[in-house]
Amino acid sequence: MATAREKIETALEVGMTLIDTADIYGYDGSMPAPGGGFGEAEELLGQVLDATPGLRERMVLATKGGITPPVPYDSSAGYLRDTCEASLRRLRVDTIDLYQIHRPDLLAHPADVADTLDELVASGKARAIGVSNFTVAQTRSLQAHLTTPLTSTQPEFSPLALDPILDGTFDLAMETGTVPLAWSPLAGGRLAGEANTGRAGDVAEVCDRLAADFGVSRSAILLAWTMRHPSGVVPIVGTQQLNRIRECARAIEVDLTPTQWYEILVAGRGEPMP
Repeated sequence: MATAREKIETALEVGMTLIDTADIYGYDGSMPAPGGGFGEAEELLGQVLDATPGLRERMVLATKGGITPPVPYDSSAGYLRDTCEASLRRLRVDTIDLYQIHRPDLLAHPADVADTLDELVASGKARAIGVSNFTVAQTRSLQAHLTTPLTSTQPEFSPLALDPILDGTFDLAMETGTVPLAWSPLAGGRLAGEANTGRAGDVAEVCDRLAADFGVSRSAILLAWTMRHPSGVVPIVGTQQLNRIRECARAIEVDLTPTQWYEILVAGRGEPMP
């Protein structure tokens, strides 16, 4: 627990205030949920919060639910309510700042999902609600039934995962004032490694040149690239190393010009912009 506490405190010290987790983090697939490590990440975070008075107030605490192997997705009223309450117990808190549906359940009517999410907010179990990995149409459909507006949407976004800027996800976010939270902004670590080839290698080459100019790491350039989008993207950093946490925080020092931003985009696309 001491190691986990040090990582969280380091992130907060350098200005990373969003702590995003999920009930499925820690799950190893060895047995149906809730076994196999399901909920372990939340439980560990809860131990840290319980042992460190005052830490909770320094963060925006976010978690996700709705994946229940082997179904795999369940946004039924009973399950979402139960899984939110289970997250509260594991996190040892009275309310979650941002509760998100991890993946859309194709068998759940958006009106029913909306009723449950509104209930979680009205009861004080969640202060705000969001979605993760939803299409634009799925997001619109859910929001149409909600009393509580969606606060966030969480797509994958990096120079190697460009769908949000092409499929309307970020356009909808700007239309509605929803905050995009980008998962895997370093492409699952592929853009942070050394042995990059293909498009990853092209992106790394551009970013390394810019990193030298700005005096920061490649990761800081990549995170600055995600944050440069006018929708106000908040990248989710998943590193476990203290020095990497500090390096990534320096992304706020980088102000990419439009030319530099588009150069990274073109490298990620593998072809010029149309």
